[in-house]
Amino acid sequence: MKVVELYRYPVKSLRGHAVPSADIETMGMEGDRRWMVVDKDGQFLTIRQIPAMTTIDVEHRGTGILLKHDRHGSRAVEAPGPGAALRQVKIWKDMVVARSADPAAGAYLSAILGRPVDLVYFDDPQNRPVDPEFGQPGDYVGFADGFPLLVATTGSLDHLNSHLARPIEMARFRPNIVLDAEGAWPEDSWKTIRIGSVELRIAKPCSRCVITTRDPHSGEQPDPREPLQTLGKLHRSAKGGIIFGQNAIPNNAGTISIGDAVEVVEAGVSNLA
Repeated sequence: MKVVELYRYPVKSLRGHAVPSADIETMGMEGDRRWMVVDKDGQFLTIRQIPAMTTIDVEHRGTGILLKHDRHGSRAVEAPGPGAALRQVKIWKDMVVARSADPAAGAYLSAILGRPVDLVYFDDPQNRPVDPEFGQPGDYVGFADGFPLLVATTGSLDHLNSHLARPIEMARFRPNIVLDAEGAWPEDSWKTIRIGSVELRIAKPCSRCVITTRDPHSGEQPDPREPLQTLGKLHRSAKGGIIFGQNAIPNNAGTISIGDAVEVVEAGVSNLA
């Protein structure tokens, strides 16, 4: 088993990009979901509310990002420094202190999305602990939904696609790390895996939502029922969640690359039970 795809999503819910290698930090892939779009009250916004977010491209550039749109041109944004304003933002149930980005970036995004929004930056690696029910002391996450990394397998996607009238691409599920494991759902039984020098704890299965019904590039919804309707028949947790992929937490920092071998260090019963 080896790594076959790696993805970074610099701004939560905007487009992501495949990368050949990635530095893994304790709170996830370097540069992944360190930025977030919020409304004027600081509430996080995603494709769930604004499908047009998928039309905005993002290029990770050292300490900053480059936002790009087919009709609105591009806007370079530098990470705000320590003197930038702090503000409270809300992501799910968590209240997090973030740095306000350049107001021009918010104006650029507002023009595209058709509503007033701001861009904020996550600059404190110990600002948001992972849910203690699934993490350990010292586990932190940025603006990802709840965990530093999402791992998926080609075998599971192949199994799902074999039941769909119209096959879908892995990008629908916005994973960070894709492995070429054979067969359906082997990842459910993994407890710890190692990729090169990086060890990952498998923390929790990933429940899927309506975002998976959206084309990851256009935001369009080819079929509002799929793939959730079919996936719900194939792969649910005991609590009813529709599952694809596994949330993971790094035990240590390091670099992983496409082609790296993957070792299952510890496995057990399925965590869907």
